[in-house]
Amino acid sequence: MKPIQTAKVQVRKKLTSKALSQITSFFDESFSTPIWLQKKVSRRSALKSAAGATMIAATPLSAWSAMANEQLTKVLQTDPWLTLNAVLAHLLPESPTGPSAKEIQATQYLYNVVYQQPTDNAEIEFIYKGVGWLNGFSQSQLKKNFVMLTLQEKETILRAISKSRAGENWLSNLVGYIFEAMLSPPSYGGNPDGIGWQWLEHQAGFPLPPMGKRYYELPGQQAIFSSNTKSTSKTAPVNKATTVVSHQHYIRSQIGTKKA
Repeated sequence: MKPIQTAKVQVRKKLTSKALSQITSFFDESFSTPIWLQKKVSRRSALKSAAGATMIAATPLSAWSAMANEQLTKVLQTDPWLTLNAVLAHLLPESPTGPSAKEIQATQYLYNVVYQQPTDNAEIEFIYKGVGWLNGFSQSQLKKNFVMLTLQEKETILRAISKSRAGENWLSNLVGYIFEAMLSPPSYGGNPDGIGWQWLEHQAGFPLPPMGKRYYELPGQQAIFSSNTKSTSKTAPVNKATTVVSHQHYIRSQIGTKKA
């Protein structure tokens, strides 16, 4: 194809591509892989090197906050986290050969990604939208939400959506976070007591930085935080970088009041 023809095709794709808010299912043919996901895939490829693995491991080895755990327990009762938890559990089920999503606390890690790490808002919206698309497809096929399906029904539904570009992107992103949960330090919510490291016989890097120096707490980084958090003293400002916003506040402020 000639350069001019290629340019025209690219322009047409941009013109016909819908905004994420306009897409209503995994099977919308106008969906295109988001730029943030393309960049993430490139970063993950780079981290396959030994240097990258050491960098990830050389972070705090301490349990994530009790406050974050309490908030997660509450939001797990409803969507989108109810469904996300079920999907992660299905993607890495219990097995005699290795830890499961539940054992590596994949959902806790994803919660940290959404509420504490400086994650692109477009990615968070995509994660949440995918829950709505998944349950919509599940309802159309089996008249039940995903969490109510049998093991085989869940497998069938996930394999069906994986054949679409949006579905493959959504599942691939979640699988990536499962691996991160298994390999990252416990301070990020996953890999409790280094269970993933033990399974892989991996020795974490040393020395480990103290709490308060996780990568998103370093100067120049900014995590998601509540907009109404204010400092009460000029000499003792609140550390906004580690404030965990409520589930309801995030839904309202980032993607509106409609269900994902």
